Amino acid sequence: MAPNSQASVNGGKYPNPTMTNLDLEHQPTQDLNTSQDNDDFDYSKRSQWLRAAVLGANDGLISTASLMMGVGAVKQDIKAMILTGVAGLVAGACSMALGEFVSVYSQLDIEVAQMKRDNNNKKQKSPVVHVVGDEEGEEKGNLPNPLRADEEGEEKENLPNPLRAAGASALAFSVGAMVPLLAASFIKKYRARLGAVAAAVTLALMVFGWLGATLGKAPVLRSMIRVLVGGWMAMAITFGLTKLIGSTGL
Repeated sequence: MAPNSQASVNGGKYPNPTMTNLDLEHQPTQDLNTSQDNDDFDYSKRSQWLRAAVLGANDGLISTASLMMGVGAVKQDIKAMILTGVAGLVAGACSMALGEFVSVYSQLDIEVAQMKRDNNNKKQKSPVVHVVGDEEGEEKGNLPNPLRADEEGEEKENLPNPLRAAGASALAFSVGAMVPLLAASFIKKYRARLGAVAAAVTLALMVFGWLGATLGKAPVLRSMIRVLVGGWMAMAITFGLTKLIGSTGL
């Protein structure tokens, strides 16, 4: 009688302590596993494509802006400034694409050669699956290890793609180079045009520095200052030297 009365009192009013404890035990474990997976993520895997994207965008931004500022130091004509920026965009994008293609293709040749050497060593050391025969008694011979075939497939998928790297570098350079071009295209006054280019490049440098630091989990302020100071130095040196050379009549 006592158990039944206890069950009637407990039923529907109080939760089962055993089930509650089990639920509480499983909930934090899943949360801890999720946070641990996020902490264990290797951000260095992003370094290759992140370096190419940030380098291409910064190169397009700084080199095109420096060219435009250098020409603007000796010529106040907006047409000459815009044509210089367009020429810098096209030449720089082609140069980045070609350089990245050659570099990644050389890396591909090295990795393929190393992969072949590793596969030959594994074939000599790894076991071979022996099949004696079927029901009719025919011998089937030796079969390759399926695990090794899976590893080779994964290695081929991880190989770099030269064409993709070249296209990404050219696109990143073009995106960076469009910033000073757009800033100077609609301003006819000379000083206002130079100020607009400098302001647009400064803002873009800060964005690129923040983006690279955020994706790579690096210090944001240090990355922004480094990129910003480098861009300012490049534009100032180009503007000053071009102004000096133009004033001397060389």
